[in-house]
Amino acid sequence: MLAEPMASRRPSRVRRLVVALLCVAVAAAIGWAIFLWPKHAPPGNKAEEKVPVLLADSRIADVPVYLDGLGTVQAFNMVSLRVLEDGPLVEVRFHEGQDVRAGDVLAVIDRRPYQAAHDQAVAKKAQDEAQLANARLDLARYQKLAAQNFTSAQTADTARAQVAEFDAQVRQDQAAIDSAKTNLSRTEITAPIDGRTGLRTVDIGNIVHPTDLTPLTTITQLHPISVVFTLPQQDLPAIARAARAGAPDAIATSEVTGGAAGDVLDRGALATYDNQVDPATGTIKLKATFPNADNQLWPGAFVVVRLRVDTLRGVVTIPEAAVQRGPNGAYVYLYDANGTVSRRAVTIGHEDEQVAVVTDGLPAGARVVTEGAARLTEGSRVSVTQAAPPSPGSAPKDGS
Repeated sequence: MLAEPMASRRPSRVRRLVVALLCVAVAAAIGWAIFLWPKHAPPGNKAEEKVPVLLADSRIADVPVYLDGLGTVQAFNMVSLRVLEDGPLVEVRFHEGQDVRAGDVLAVIDRRPYQAAHDQAVAKKAQDEAQLANARLDLARYQKLAAQNFTSAQTADTARAQVAEFDAQVRQDQAAIDSAKTNLSRTEITAPIDGRTGLRTVDIGNIVHPTDLTPLTTITQLHPISVVFTLPQQDLPAIARAARAGAPDAIATSEVTGGAAGDVLDRGALATYDNQVDPATGTIKLKATFPNADNQLWPGAFVVVRLRVDTLRGVVTIPEAAVQRGPNGAYVYLYDANGTVSRRAVTIGHEDEQVAVVTDGLPAGARVVTEGAARLTEGSRVSVTQAAPPSPGSAPKDGS
């Protein structure tokens, strides 16, 4: 009874073994075919092995050396417009955001009390001048009488003292007039500088005081304008050398995420740098001045300042994208006439986001790979998809 089940299972095991062997054979055949396929591929498919790349020529150029720092725009001058006398505000002669000139009357407080004080001081001086004139006549008479012994010398001396007293009183009256005139002039609040007004904080009819914490408005001078920025203390020798040679050029550009400079906002010059390094951050503050003719710079805004501290004359340049880094230093892929590339070690003297200066290892006129280098090795065959533009200088683009 047990013999039949054992006999029936043997063919089933044999079939499974045969199927497994066939599967292994098929897999081996597929693998062998894949291994041998490149060797037996038709000649027309060899073009597919070429790596597409972009090329650029190394060239001789003058390269400006820039130092980039993040800065804050500041008004060249800023004034908080405040009143100097108490009184109700009766006139406001400016609009918010208006450009004003130094001396323009921007607001007026009630001048009547100050006009009355001025008129009173003028009248008091006139009264004392009349008394002074009479005292001088008396003095002249007493001096004649004393000379003829018709009166005592003491009487003449008293008259002389009276003249001196009235003369001092007149001078005091003139000082009171000057003070009253000053107070009267302060009822008109004028612009002390050229600039642009900010938002108005007080309306007509309010009582204003010199002790008020809030000014009427602020005036900021925008032409020219300043930018304060910082650079590492390691750059201080280069900054000092450039400053001794003259005011270094400065370029204000829009801030871009990643630290690269964006659109050019204005061009100016370095005004000064601080007299000490910040020990907490190891940086030094610098101030650049810009004409700001188009109002591209606004107080409080963040910008990137590019300070030119040197110009490398007649150096070999390539695009920064052509420089590759390895364990042994920088290298480039040099394009050969036979359609292959070779790896060439180079020495980079200066580099920014646009251009690299090659001080050794590469002549002018060589063609280097700028894109596609990640897929290349020594002797790789390449196909040039299009020619890249010549390596640019390091000055930011301004659309000109």
